[in-house]
Parts: sequence; C-alpha cells; structure tokens
Amino acid sequence: MFEDGKAEEAMNYYLSLTEDSGITSITRYGANEAGDEGTVMHAIFSLKGQEFMCMDSNVKHEFTFTPSFSIFITCDSEAEINNLYEKLLMDGQALMPLDDYGFSKKFGWLNDRFGVSWQLNLPSR
Repeated sequence: MFEDGKAEEAMNYYLSLTEDSGITSITRYGANEAGDEGTVMHAIFSLKGQEFMCMDSNVKHEFTFTPSFSIFITCDSEAEINNLYEKLLMDGQALMPLDDYGFSKKFGWLNDRFGVSWQLNLPSR
C-alpha cells in the first residue's frame, strides 16, 4: 500500500527491471470515490513469474513498509543480481550489501526508494 499516489510509479519501475514481468490488471479510482481520481485502487503485476498486488491509499497511516516483509527474487546470473541490486539501491538503503554470506553464492538485502524491502539471491549451483 503506497501513499501519495506512488503505486503505479513503483510498479512500472519494478517491471522495467526484470524480464518475465507485466501488469495483470489495474483498477483506478474514479471521480467521487474513496481515493484520488486516477490513482491505483488495485493492481496485480508479476515479477519473474511471482504475482504481487499494490494499491494507493489517500489515508495517512502510522505505518509504512518495513523489512519484516521483503520481495524475494532468485536471480539466474551474477549480472542479473548485480544489475537489480544497483538499480533498486538508487536512493534507497543497503541492509546487507551483495556478498557471499555462506548460504548462497551471492545475496543482498535493501530498501528501495519507495521503502519496499528486497532480498536478492543468487543460489549456489
């Protein structure tokens, strides 16, 4: 749940970073509805075959995204994990820099510029 009408911007940014991704459905708020007209009431999108839902909320909450929930992406190559980590980290925050932590070949954990937490993994083969 995004505030300030950022759901579509975030979703489109995520889609631009990964292959095998796309928007499944999107419903927008209309005039005289609970949300700001044109913002996302409900959208479903997929990243690398995993489905996610997002929405905009015009209600200010006392909570936001936390690392207690992360989008976990299994990468297929060193180039893919490096590229995703670098792009998602722009204006974000590194929680665990890309490295070999012993449980996979390479792993990184970060919060992106929207506050969404990501765990990127390149498994040992």
